[in-house]
Amino acid sequence: MPGFILHAGASVLCSHGGQAQPTSFNLRVTVSGQPIVTQPNTYAIAGCTLPPPTAANGPCVTAQWITAAIRVTSMGAPVLLLDSQAICAPTGTPLIIAATQSRATAL
Repeated sequence: MPGFILHAGASVLCSHGGQAQPTSFNLRVTVSGQPIVTQPNTYAIAGCTLPPPTAANGPCVTAQWITAAIRVTSMGAPVLLLDSQAICAPTGTPLIIAATQSRATAL
């Protein structure tokens, strides 16, 4: 299914409400005036509310993307889409893409 392309200004959260931000961008392609993010990029998470061990296995610190576009790449890396999936470390919970641009799509 086609989906909207994820860009640097997208609102991305961990499952516990922490703000996730990409550690790097793909500056060669922009949508809505902001650089896009590709699959190899990791996300840094701040403000995760999951307690540390012994109460739980949190907080979320980073996230790695496991799915991305299958037909659209930039500089050889698949672009991230609204429906892309990521896993947070060390908790193993998903990232939630709350909002992104709604003009450019990819498959």
